Amino acid sequence: MQRSCTSLARSLGRTRGFCTSKNSDKIVASVLFERLPIVIPKINPFVYVFQEFSFRWRQQYRRAYPDEFLKKSDARGKGEYQIDYKPAPRITEADETNDRRSLQRALDRRLYLLIYGTTDGASSEKPVWHFPEKVYGSEETLRKCAESALESVIGDLSHTYFVGNAPMGHMVIQPAENEKDLLSLKRFFFKSQVIATSKFKIEKCEDFVWVTKDELLEYFPEQGEFLNKMIIS
Repeated sequence: MQRSCTSLARSLGRTRGFCTSKNSDKIVASVLFERLPIVIPKINPFVYVFQEFSFRWRQQYRRAYPDEFLKKSDARGKGEYQIDYKPAPRITEADETNDRRSLQRALDRRLYLLIYGTTDGASSEKPVWHFPEKVYGSEETLRKCAESALESVIGDLSHTYFVGNAPMGHMVIQPAENEKDLLSLKRFFFKSQVIATSKFKIEKCEDFVWVTKDELLEYFPEQGEFLNKMIIS
C-alpha cells in the first residue's frame, strides 16, 4: 500500500503544471506592455453637460453666507504678484512627425509596444510584428516566463509593473493547412505597465513601435476582434 501511494505521488509530481511534452500544444507567454495616458483627455461634451447640471442642482440647496463673510474671503491672499503659467502642449514634436518609436506622442491615450523580428511563437524564421513573448519552458510559472520575455527586450524591469499574476486573455492558433505536422499554439497575454520613465533601450529586435489601440489593430487584422475585446481603453 505504501509503495502504491509513493508511485502515485511521483506521477502527480511529474504532471503538475503545464505539460510541455512533444504531444502537447506549444504554450507562449506574451506581454501587452502599456504606457498609460500622461495628460487628462478632453472631457466628453455629454459629461460636461452633466457636470454643469449637477453643479446648478447643488447650488439651490447650498447654504447662503452673509455678504460680509464673502467679502473677507475674496480679499484674503490678494497682493502685488502675478504667476505666469503656460500649460504644456498636448501635440508634441513626435505627434507632428508621427514618430511611433517615441513615447512622447499621444499623451492623452494609451500606447502599446510592438517589436519586429523573429519570434519563438511563429512557425517560420520570417520577421513579423509581435508582442514581447517567449515559449514556456523551465520557468516556475507562466508569469515568470512573461517577465523573462519582457526583460529580454528592454533589459531591465525596474520601470515596469505587471498587473496581476493571471493572464488577461489567451488565444489558440491552429497550424496552417500545409503545416499539419506542427503543434497548435496557445498564447497567454499578461499586462505590464510603464512606470516613471519616458524612454527604454529596446534591443534584440529589428524595429519597434509604440502604437495606440486603433493603430495596433492595423498590425493584426486577423486577430482584431479578439484584441479589441481584450484591450479595454
